[in-house]
Amino acid sequence: MRTLSVGIGCRLHSSAEQIEAAVRIALAAHSFDEIRTVASLDTKAHEAGLLEFCARHALPLTLFSVDQIASLAVAEPSAAVREHLGVDGVCEPCALLAATARLGESTAFNVAPARLLVRKTVHASVTVAIASSAAHADRERPNNDTQEQNLP
Repeated sequence: MRTLSVGIGCRLHSSAEQIEAAVRIALAAHSFDEIRTVASLDTKAHEAGLLEFCARHALPLTLFSVDQIASLAVAEPSAAVREHLGVDGVCEPCALLAATARLGESTAFNVAPARLLVRKTVHASVTVAIASSAAHADRERPNNDTQEQNLP
């Protein structure tokens, strides 16, 4: 079942291979078959490596604005991201937003809160976080050992 939303933050010109390596590390025990969508900042809409990664795995790319991303608190803010983009982080908020968005309708949200299954992981120039709706996360991990952050 495709229940995971993968939030990705990456430097300009990150390759599909770098993105794939970072996602594989973050997925750990999960598989690519569980990914419902990949999410990032809307300025990454034409980022070749990200687009190639999504195409290679037939994954939709969901994009969010800086304002949408800024609406969520980040547990460990990044000074570099704050300086360059004006937000505290990209991958975690994008993963959470995508987990609550109906696929194909990035501005319409479900009622169920999202839960981070994997907090920000860093590999090379790519950051990755993985989220799922709380309902899916509870079914996947009944002991609730995951980090939770509810959307406002």
